[in-house]
Amino acid sequence: MREWKVRKGRKPLVIRGARQVGKSTLVREFGKEFDVFIEVNLELSDDAEIFRRTDDVEEIWRYLCLHNHVVSNPDSDMLLFIDEIQEEPLAVNMLRYFYEKMPWLHVITAGSRLQSLMKSHVSFPVSRVEYLNLRPFSFLEYLAAVEGDEWTAAVRNLQVTPVMHEHLMRHFNRYALVGGMPEAVSSYASNGDIESLSPIYNSLLKGYNEDVERYAKNENQVRVIRHILETVWFSAGEIISFSGFGRSNYTSSQIHDAMDCLQRAYILSLDYPVTSTEVPPLPSKRRSPKLATVDIGITNFAAGIQIEYLQNKDLLDTWRGRAAEQVVAQELRVMLDRHFRDSQYFWIRDKKGATAEVDYIWQHDARLIPIEVKTGTNSHLRSLHSFVNNSSSFVTAVRVWSGEYLVQDAYTPAPDSKPYRLVNLPFYYVGLLDDIIRLNS
Repeated sequence: MREWKVRKGRKPLVIRGARQVGKSTLVREFGKEFDVFIEVNLELSDDAEIFRRTDDVEEIWRYLCLHNHVVSNPDSDMLLFIDEIQEEPLAVNMLRYFYEKMPWLHVITAGSRLQSLMKSHVSFPVSRVEYLNLRPFSFLEYLAAVEGDEWTAAVRNLQVTPVMHEHLMRHFNRYALVGGMPEAVSSYASNGDIESLSPIYNSLLKGYNEDVERYAKNENQVRVIRHILETVWFSAGEIISFSGFGRSNYTSSQIHDAMDCLQRAYILSLDYPVTSTEVPPLPSKRRSPKLATVDIGITNFAAGIQIEYLQNKDLLDTWRGRAAEQVVAQELRVMLDRHFRDSQYFWIRDKKGATAEVDYIWQHDARLIPIEVKTGTNSHLRSLHSFVNNSSSFVTAVRVWSGEYLVQDAYTPAPDSKPYRLVNLPFYYVGLLDDIIRLNS
């Protein structure tokens, strides 16, 4: 956001993300770095009325400055924050005029139901706005909240020593239980009480349900989305089938359309497979996708598996390993945003009868990096070895595990023995995967 602030040719910024991930709070904190900060909330009738009376953005800005007792000065840093912009489509259309007529004014918009604009056939002005996504806390952000900056710096700078490893793994396992929703993290950082988080998760789930009517296309889709919101948490980290999802009688098309709506609301994501080991990664949309939910903490609560975390020492033993895949997907999604990429993929071998499946892939320059989330020795990485053997170039591969950071020169098993580099990555380093791959390429 600071880079956006000083960029030449800056456009109005749209911040997207799920309900209660902290969009408004983030902008208000950012507003403290400006000479003038004015906020309007279009859920409030008086604020929304301003954008109905006129489409002259310069007149709107003059009124807001007068109303807030500030002086407009193009030479100062001035930020206008339009919150819940989806409540007034006219305001959405005016963003282009802020960009064209008042390029010196910083404009940020956000909303917990931006996807509801689809129903009213309103979209943000093409090429007149830019976007940033806000996700739940990453592990590093969680660690900063509960342990402080020094531990966070040790991880960020890849300076974790063997004596620090177990402590950080315990923290990651607890992060995988608590999740990254700001209110849950704040509460846990304050009192360390897992049970006190249940009302927070319950409130978030109720909020998702209450939003359904606002962005579903019709009453039938309301019912389908409600069904998904009741059952989707049980399928986190799994490859799913749209047909009969959640033991329903809904058609594949109905489930697909409803999930697409929830994906636009950032409540879930559908990650499709690729079958090639070469760039560019082209997804096979006709194949079944892997499902990831917005947050592992909400998922644990909704699926009723919190007790498993307290019973199992290793995250890979929890919920048949699916908890590990879900939390890794959550970390990778933050990394994708950092590189301005929208899609996450996994790999399957395109051969009849083949069962090889690599959990995720990451594109680094002109290469695809296979990522497996599992324990075991090199000889048990069968799907990863299949990827290596099918690749025409040397492969750097990643195994996410509970062990310490270790880079190995390895070989796939005979008779197709082929060299590759294996980066054994502890869970707490997943959010730094792009930097680590760069160091080992």
